[in-house]
Amino acid sequence: MKRYFGVIVIIAGVLLAAVMSYRSASAKAREAQRDADDQRIHAEYLERVGWMRANPDEASYRDELKPFFKAYFDQVDTHLTQFGGNKKFDGYLDELEKRESSGKEERANDKKAFYEYTRKVFDSLREGKYRPVWTASDKGMRLDIVSSDVTMVMGKPQVRLQLVLWGAQRAMKDEGKVRKMLTSASFDTVWKLTDAKGKLLGEMRGSDPSMKVDFPERYITWFPPQMVLGHYDLDLMPSEVAKMEMTINVSSHSASGGNAASTYVWKLDVPSEWKLGAGETWEGATQEERPEEEIDPSKSAKNE
Repeated sequence: MKRYFGVIVIIAGVLLAAVMSYRSASAKAREAQRDADDQRIHAEYLERVGWMRANPDEASYRDELKPFFKAYFDQVDTHLTQFGGNKKFDGYLDELEKRESSGKEERANDKKAFYEYTRKVFDSLREGKYRPVWTASDKGMRLDIVSSDVTMVMGKPQVRLQLVLWGAQRAMKDEGKVRKMLTSASFDTVWKLTDAKGKLLGEMRGSDPSMKVDFPERYITWFPPQMVLGHYDLDLMPSEVAKMEMTINVSSHSASGGNAASTYVWKLDVPSEWKLGAGETWEGATQEERPEEEIDPSKSAKNE
């Protein structure tokens, strides 16, 4: 028996090595399948999203929103069921908590706030509840005003205009051991406030929106690609304001050197809840000299 013991050990070792090799090969094959399916889902999304960004007909765009995102998230759910994955989409929070508990993260609260901000939009897309109050397309990019509610900001009521920009140019860059997504999306925004007769009562300017998230996949891996999130907070407006014209200019520079300059103009009657009460003053307002015909178009018409 002893003479065969060494042979048995060798055979057992060979079998064990074969099993381990098979398992390793199977794991690698499954990982390759998972990566290929991941790439397929994103490729199909990017093939179909071009029409959603460029569709000039607002009504059909709105009709197609729910089935468009349902098709994408159905594929995501199937992928996660087949290959495993976090169906709660909160992996970023888990990693953040680990870094925080180990003392390697000093801005955990800020990063959690950005995650929650991104998660709110993600859930509305995934649950079929994404319904912009206004939308427009220009130069292959689409801008949605997702909501326009009055909210309290540091104890002060303000109009929050929540934005989603589709299709800004971006590129992944290798920075040593870190890969970083660089998104090009610069905003220049003007709000013009007029009375019922078109007389200019005030003007406001803004640059990039607050809480700007130019790579939502940083927080939620399966967030639909190429979106930029953010919002503007506006002070309540004088009671005599009747109309608002919001002009948003977006510049996006591509890696190949081209530049897309998109312009979106939203004209609307100002809701009563956006206005100050009678006798309340508009905080932060400053005086500025303007030509009379620019302030009051009716004066220009009389002079012609």
